[in-house]
Amino acid sequence: MEQKNIKSLETPKKDFSTPEYKRSRKAYAAQCTFEYLVSLLVADAFLAKLLGSLGLEDSVIGIISSFISLAFMIQLLSVFLYKWKINSKKLVLIFYPISQILFLGLYMIPFLPIKSVAIKVTVMSFILIAYACQYLVYNVIFKWANSYVEAEKRASYSATKEVISLGSGIVFTAVVGFFFDKFEAAGRINDGFIMIAVLAFIISVCNIVCLCCIKKEDDRAVEQNTKSFLEILLNTLGNKNFRSVILLTIIWEMAKYFTIGFLGTYKTNDLLISVFVVQIINMLGNVMRMLVSKPFGRFSDKRSFAVGMELALVIAAIGFFVNMFTTPKTWYLIAIYTVLYAISMAGLNQNSFNITYSYVNSDYITEAMAIKNCIGGLCGFGASLLGSQILKYVQSNGNTLFGMHIYGQQLLSCISFLLTAVALLLCVFVIGKQRVMKQ
Repeated sequence: MEQKNIKSLETPKKDFSTPEYKRSRKAYAAQCTFEYLVSLLVADAFLAKLLGSLGLEDSVIGIISSFISLAFMIQLLSVFLYKWKINSKKLVLIFYPISQILFLGLYMIPFLPIKSVAIKVTVMSFILIAYACQYLVYNVIFKWANSYVEAEKRASYSATKEVISLGSGIVFTAVVGFFFDKFEAAGRINDGFIMIAVLAFIISVCNIVCLCCIKKEDDRAVEQNTKSFLEILLNTLGNKNFRSVILLTIIWEMAKYFTIGFLGTYKTNDLLISVFVVQIINMLGNVMRMLVSKPFGRFSDKRSFAVGMELALVIAAIGFFVNMFTTPKTWYLIAIYTVLYAISMAGLNQNSFNITYSYVNSDYITEAMAIKNCIGGLCGFGASLLGSQILKYVQSNGNTLFGMHIYGQQLLSCISFLLTAVALLLCVFVIGKQRVMKQ
């Protein structure tokens, strides 16, 4: 069932040096940054403060967080979007503004004349619909905007975007967090929410403007979007090389989610690290990720996306291995783990997106990424559920397993290490030996 006649589907050579292409690349890099900044405003401490002020219980907040992690399943619907024969730019501009309006609308909920159950329903509806609209066109944006980047420079370009986003995010959250704390300390937390809503509006407008500045997709490409569901299956799941990429994604997502979601409480409750120190460690990790992103991108462009992932997986495996020995007495190892994990993500994040180009015909990139992300995400979510049960079992036995004193997070890190090692072997001996498509 492998796809055939790939070479016959080559598109005419593009001139990537034209003003339109250059403008599109700059606009896409800026759009990714603005998108990242909005995501920071509706996550972590900011979202927790909002939900807490609305009187939502921890259990409800946990459910909302689970909904967010499952919203990626909507990406599968993007497989059918092209049936509408709507230009990618128009398609994105239909759904994307809705997500941005709902995100900033979250911070207007405290001022709405609703209470109790209605608040919970409103919050959940805003978050779910916002993420659904965003994820629906997430892969469409990637394929459309990335089409103006030379194939030999995709990893470097992705690294540049990441550096800009991370650097902006560090400064942005520090400044916004500082002023929000001022409002909260003065008993004016609602003013803090207004500040965030205004910032979200301004950034969202910039986001949409950047999307408008990206060159419109060729109308001929839109007319060619007549793929049947069977054709999509044959060129994605029917592609042996792509199936190995899906398997790699599954294993890595499981390795990642077995551990990362359970380290927050481990740092503060078991390792007794202050929130301030945790933030310093996280900032250190982000700075290191920024510093290695560009070298990682150049390395991957020169060798291959698969080789770039191999190096990143080696670093991630070392990080999980180090974390296996993190205890209250060796709490500083969590900082080493954080830095190593952040560095590994500099290679895994960009290459996990771009590697699809190596093994799937470009006409099916959007569908392939939607399928890969959905399957990988589901398995990652399942791993987090299993990890929570393992953690609960170890903790219920007084942090003891087989007569040895061990923290649940140490055991989860061990599982993540083993899975990462398996992912590395798959990347080296299977994916790394597959024929790479230049497109």
